[in-house]
Amino acid sequence: MPMSKLTTVKLVAAVTAATALAACSGPAATSSTASSGGGDAGTTITVYNAQHEQLTAAWADAFTKETGIKVLLRNGDDLEMGNQIIEEGKASPADVFLTENSPAMDQVENAHLLAKLDQGTLDQVPARYRPAAGDWTGIAARSTVLAYNKTKLSEAQIPASLMDLSGPAWKDRIGASTGGADFQAIVSAMDQLKGPDATLAWLKGIKDNARSFQDDTPVLAAVNKGDIEAGILYHYYSFVDQAQTGENSNNVALHYFRNQDPGAFVSVSGGAVLASSKHQEQAQKFIAFITSKAGQQVLADGKSFEYTVGSNVPSNPKLVPLTDLQSPAIDPGTLNSPEVEDLMTRAGLL
Repeated sequence: MPMSKLTTVKLVAAVTAATALAACSGPAATSSTASSGGGDAGTTITVYNAQHEQLTAAWADAFTKETGIKVLLRNGDDLEMGNQIIEEGKASPADVFLTENSPAMDQVENAHLLAKLDQGTLDQVPARYRPAAGDWTGIAARSTVLAYNKTKLSEAQIPASLMDLSGPAWKDRIGASTGGADFQAIVSAMDQLKGPDATLAWLKGIKDNARSFQDDTPVLAAVNKGDIEAGILYHYYSFVDQAQTGENSNNVALHYFRNQDPGAFVSVSGGAVLASSKHQEQAQKFIAFITSKAGQQVLADGKSFEYTVGSNVPSNPKLVPLTDLQSPAIDPGTLNSPEVEDLMTRAGLL
């Protein structure tokens, strides 16, 4: 996330439901604006949200206005929310789980805690952007990029592959948020494409070469200031900063590796309904809405600068089209977070 992943409490509506939920352990809550309308009016669903808070709040508000179903948001990051659901098991109060990356969703799926999504919802998203099993679906996407300082590097000096950044020529010149879910998703894709031996060797090279940051926004800022020449992150950090002050990105350009390289990996954000949800119908409607034309238009019109993946809604026109990224084909339902954590531990990054 381009903002802090610390959870916040912002009560907008559904005061009674939020107060009751506050007594539970886990991330704090927000709620969508109440609305009248439809037989579902007055029902409240709880969403464990690891997506951008502003985006999901906009989705929730639009959904409530259309259906009358209130949405209570509990915000956190991918691994925090996924582990919370697994710990809670069938007793989880969550009805819906939204992620930024797919490995945390895969962990919850592998724990057999997800309900099958309605086929009509699955049909709204191309097969490339959802897992084959159908327990969850893509709701948005983001591309891996190399952000580089234009005063220190030219496009011609960028290596042909992300794999090359582990070589000695890049020592002390690059950075990444190596402990973050975004970086771990990129490593998981590399593991699929290149295998564990090559991935471990790359991670050891990154351990030697790269400065590690707590989040991706400081990576972008360090590149912009020239503290490092380049950083591994997702595309939207620069777009979000440019739409604001540009203070962390005015000296930055983005390189897209393309050619099915691990550095061209497109990470899929996931949406799922919990099998334990007591509001199955309403939870299914929420996932159907955010992948519908109306829901994806909320994404396209918003300020998260993520890619749309559903209902043929075009992404923000400022973005390089998904079809031009030449990303490797990876089933988002097969990214393995535990194996990546093991590889990163062996490389000394965790």
